[in-house]
Amino acid sequence: CDSYSTLMVQKDRMSPNEIKASSILASIYALRMLGIFLILPIFSIYAAELPSQPSIFQIGLALGIYGLTQAIFQIPFGMVSDVIGRKKVIYFGLVLFIVGSLCAGLTNDIELIILGRAIQGAGAISAVLSALLADLTSDESRTKAMGIVGVSIGLTFALSLVLSPLINELIGVSGIFILMGVLSIIAILVIKFFITEASDKKKTSYDLSDFLFILKRWDLNRLNLGIFVLHATQIALFITIPYYLITKGGLPLEEHWSIYLPILFLSFVFMVPMIIFSQRWKLSKQTFLFSIILLFLSQFLFINYSNEILNISLALLIYFIGFNFLEASLPSLVSRIAPIDRKGFSLGVYNTCQSLGMFFGGILGGFAAKNFGYVGVFYFCGIIISIWFIFSLSIKMPELKKGLKNT
Repeated sequence: CDSYSTLMVQKDRMSPNEIKASSILASIYALRMLGIFLILPIFSIYAAELPSQPSIFQIGLALGIYGLTQAIFQIPFGMVSDVIGRKKVIYFGLVLFIVGSLCAGLTNDIELIILGRAIQGAGAISAVLSALLADLTSDESRTKAMGIVGVSIGLTFALSLVLSPLINELIGVSGIFILMGVLSIIAILVIKFFITEASDKKKTSYDLSDFLFILKRWDLNRLNLGIFVLHATQIALFITIPYYLITKGGLPLEEHWSIYLPILFLSFVFMVPMIIFSQRWKLSKQTFLFSIILLFLSQFLFINYSNEILNISLALLIYFIGFNFLEASLPSLVSRIAPIDRKGFSLGVYNTCQSLGMFFGGILGGFAAKNFGYVGVFYFCGIIISIWFIFSLSIKMPELKKGLKNT
């Protein structure tokens, strides 16, 4: 019995190499999300004061085009990484990100800023990073590894809300763009010297059957729908939440971080035992569906009980508990379901849906707010979450391949 318990503990633990790879790649993920998060609280004000006096459409395009070009290039980059290797594609994507950052940071012309943001997004390496992380972790450890990535993204989001106004005071938005480029150079060096790529994961070529094989897989498409909905709701909600915190919560804009930071911290605290519980007791499907229910419950609370700061905070906490668990679980499920020689392509499709969710979440959330008021955003989110839940009822969780490591 003691030996069995010891064996179970060992299976639950990540190896030192898995922890190292997960931590390093999580930091690269976090850097990528800075391209969206760090400028969100300040870009509209900055752009409105540019000499060219850009229109609202141009300002919105400058923000949204990052997600659009991310969506366009995720699949090609994932496929190429299956053929030539992950690290080469990551280097190329980071170089594109550097070029885009400099293009946006060294101009006051909104057209060139839009171009720079498009080039930033074209460095679409999220799928490749996910595939590399899947290569370097076992089935048993993969959800934990993705959890580390989810935590890094969440912390980046929280810290960006706090630090963005402060950094803006020091170096301005142009300086922030250039800072992104500098951090990307550091990321290239980190990947080169601290990550060893698995050498047995390459696929020699792709043909039409590869496309059809992956695109016809309903088990993968259901997960792709999930990440689309997850990020569409995230972007749509932040059209409304700042307004609610000001008008109904009585909290000035510069103090919103004092709500976001503890909520995100608590959501991570709840997420970790959920991951452990779902794996230890083999209740991954139940926990997965429960997390989607949490997303829906948060929209119900926003619609009916968002009349004071405490209620808004509770609804946000419930949302982010579900969000963070699903953010960690979905890519892990894709990497376990996808064929090993098509993993990069499969994660490319997945990350394309994620980027499209961000892009359309902003557009449709804005449409809902304009035509139905801010509460319309919550109804929009509730509807698409309900659709996702219905399609997820028949989901079958892949079994762990115990003892096998993709290293």
